[in-house]
Amino acid sequence: MGQIKAALSERRVAQLARKRGARSMHAVGGAAGLYLHVGKTGSASWVLRYTFKGKPAFKGKLHDYDRWELGLGSYLKLSLAEARALALKKHALIAQGINPLLEKRKQRDESIADAAKFKTFQQCVDGYLDAHGDGWRNPRHRGQWRTSLEKYACPTIGAMNVAAIDTALVLKILEPIWKSKTETATRVRSRIENVLTWATVRKYRQGENPARWKGHLDQLLAKPSKIATVKHFAALPYRDMGAFMKALRAQEGIGAAALEFAILTAARSGEVRGAIWDEIDLSARTWSIPAERMKAKRDHVVPLSDAAVAVIEKMSAHPVGDLVFPGAKEARPLSDMSMTAVLRRMGHGDLTAHGFRSSFRDWAAESTAYPAEMAEMALAHSIGNKVEAAYRRGNLFDKRVRMMRDWAKHCATVPKASADVVPMRRASAKQ
Repeated sequence: MGQIKAALSERRVAQLARKRGARSMHAVGGAAGLYLHVGKTGSASWVLRYTFKGKPAFKGKLHDYDRWELGLGSYLKLSLAEARALALKKHALIAQGINPLLEKRKQRDESIADAAKFKTFQQCVDGYLDAHGDGWRNPRHRGQWRTSLEKYACPTIGAMNVAAIDTALVLKILEPIWKSKTETATRVRSRIENVLTWATVRKYRQGENPARWKGHLDQLLAKPSKIATVKHFAALPYRDMGAFMKALRAQEGIGAAALEFAILTAARSGEVRGAIWDEIDLSARTWSIPAERMKAKRDHVVPLSDAAVAVIEKMSAHPVGDLVFPGAKEARPLSDMSMTAVLRRMGHGDLTAHGFRSSFRDWAAESTAYPAEMAEMALAHSIGNKVEAAYRRGNLFDKRVRMMRDWAKHCATVPKASADVVPMRRASAKQ
């Protein structure tokens, strides 16, 4: 430990600390190597000088190869008694073969590393979207991601260190909306899981993902399919399609053309609004929708009837960018409210664009001999029955060509009695 100098009193140390002028070092005693360093301006701090065999810390006349010097803190913040006690603790480390200065530097580096790893959940949401958002074809998807997390997750965990998020916090977010907003809750859960997985790979957190479903939250929350309320879309009876289509074709604008195309192809409105010219093959009379734009995440090929081709040819007369049905702003998709606006102008504000898929399904089941699985394929539904799934491998394309041609023919037929009949609306099951 070295020689301990005679212990100076508090009063004497205070006198030394008030001296101004030349820089000076004063051994204060009470612990080997404890000094009071006084600067030219009168600032004072505690310093511990000690010997430690190893790599030299200093070069020059004041320090031999094994001489080290460690700052202990400001005189104003650390009393003489506290400085002596701290110096003794450092000597205890030296006795254990630990160099106090190197240990201090190690702790500082670890603290810096920990600070660099500290990320809030909100920061991780931003990071995840920066990494993946540009890969989403639909820009609305990125907005929906951020909006749902900021509305439901961030008020609880947004400002928290992502490393501290656990199952209890995830449940605090999900449980209030799990039964009342089941579909939204399942999406929020999945998005939290993705963000936390990203944070784990980036080394911002460790351990299992508290938002994972299988083998974890599935034991704590009811299965969504058991509690989700089926959403219904207002649909037009298929017998009234002829009169409706005649009125629709009298409407002007891209929204009306998009709605007609959606009806003739039995496609979802989002699939139609996102259609690009590269997906259309007029020579083959097909519309090929890539998996990333489909709800079932599988490529879907739609045979185009003469009526559907006529809509495409109409839009190709004055093309704007890559989109078949462009929005008001160039290179932006048609608004999801555009088709609804058309229906309202026609006096059918109670209907939805999605409901026409149900009209098609009812027509196929009640007015044709086409098998049910063929209509399901036209609607791009996932088929759960293993027998139907096996039957689907051939995709029944040639028969679907005839089915879509017959559907277009039905949509162009106006029954004589329809002019005297007020159509009744109904609610259709989710398609």
